[in-house]
Amino acid sequence: MGETQNKPVQEQDINQLLKVRREKLAALQEAGKDPFQITKFDVTHHSQEIKDNYDTLEGSTVTIAGRMMFKRVMGKASFCNIQDLQGNIQSYVARDSIGEESYADFKKYDVGDILGITGEVFKTKTGEISVHAASVTLLSKSLQILPEKFHGLTDTDTRYRQRYVDLIMNAEVKDTFIKRSKVLSSIRRYLDGQGFMEVETPMLVSNAGGAAARPFETHFNALDEDLKLRISLELYLKRLIVGGLERVYEIGRVFRNEGLDTRHNPEFTLMELYQAYTDYHGMMDLTENLYRYVAKEVTGSEIITYGEHTMDLSKPFERITMVDAVKKYSGVDFNEIHTLEEARAIAKEKHVEFEEIHKKGDILNLFFEEFVEDHLIQPTFVMDHPIEISPLTKKKPDNPEYVERFEFFMNGWEMANAYSELNDPIDQRARFAAQEELFAAGNDEANHTDEDFLNALSIGMPPTGGIGFGIDRMVMMMTNSPAIRDVLLFPTMKSLDK
Repeated sequence: MGETQNKPVQEQDINQLLKVRREKLAALQEAGKDPFQITKFDVTHHSQEIKDNYDTLEGSTVTIAGRMMFKRVMGKASFCNIQDLQGNIQSYVARDSIGEESYADFKKYDVGDILGITGEVFKTKTGEISVHAASVTLLSKSLQILPEKFHGLTDTDTRYRQRYVDLIMNAEVKDTFIKRSKVLSSIRRYLDGQGFMEVETPMLVSNAGGAAARPFETHFNALDEDLKLRISLELYLKRLIVGGLERVYEIGRVFRNEGLDTRHNPEFTLMELYQAYTDYHGMMDLTENLYRYVAKEVTGSEIITYGEHTMDLSKPFERITMVDAVKKYSGVDFNEIHTLEEARAIAKEKHVEFEEIHKKGDILNLFFEEFVEDHLIQPTFVMDHPIEISPLTKKKPDNPEYVERFEFFMNGWEMANAYSELNDPIDQRARFAAQEELFAAGNDEANHTDEDFLNALSIGMPPTGGIGFGIDRMVMMMTNSPAIRDVLLFPTMKSLDK
């Protein structure tokens, strides 16, 4: 039986085991039983489906397929465990049921091989629902060795690099990515039900705008032009609002040439949506309803547990201005601070570090990051940001130092960012000019002027609400996953060749 024993594989001669597997494949091919020549296999049932419907399936013939994760040979009869999409199911394989030749072949199969089994559903003497095999087909030969089952695959670096093995060995990982798919499909269902239209916009752009981030750059040989990978979806989606599509959204990858940590990956999934004839209050209502809908669909509850925190989505989400939030948690009232000098003085007093290029609004935002964010555990909308950090947002008519913007927080994390969108092309040009000045002063995350976007605004864009959701963080929250890499099938990793 070799590696099916309890002795850890690491203590055995790995190269010899691999050699034996290749020799088994060669023998099968020589005997005209090459598993890689099989092109299809008709599966009728999956493991959990059989277990859930045992009362109606008992005595019926089913066909299952999956990876053999365990085998115990006992003379003329054996047991094996088959793992498929839904889980695991036992199969009883007897020489008298499948024939002497097939049984001799089966005894040579290895853990990790992919098998197809047809047989009757029954319960063993111990009460385990199983399939009594009438035929066993080798569908694919595993030439590599799975991690030893008692210790599993625990090294995180290997898990991320070899996600295919991680999915085989760790059932909870597979469940996370099934839930990720459910998050995306439930978002689409909700928005489609609200009359939104899903669209796709370019990833390769000449001007990567719509966010404060450093882009990746590349070169397009055919046109001999430098291009960038998009950092946001915003500017193209707004062009579609100008074109009269009224309610649009896109779920897509964006790319930011920045650091890696538990909440950041250089490529990640962003959803942005734009709705004509509404404002940021409309976006708050949409966000609240969408989060409740997705949580119920994916987790079955409006109560989310993440780490040590429990967040209640069933209650109305708190709404607070940034100035009031900073006052609440730091004691500093920026309504009483009127000049940049006063803002710098209070920052020094409170030990909040700032740079010379920072204006009063930037310092308010630094206070928010320092004193407030960590407290925002329950769902909270933080509204009315300073204009200095919001170059694409409408000013508040009664207080033009601030804009109609909110960030949505849960668990101390920013989960979404929304605006009453700026639709004044003259104001937008002035904001772009201010961004160009910041870039010239050394801020390589500042936006650049986008003349075609300004032309679109000049054609006329209706009053519009827009929002961007970090999908990966949303999935982390819905699956209680500690790091963004745990919800990305293939996260960015440093090359092993370096």
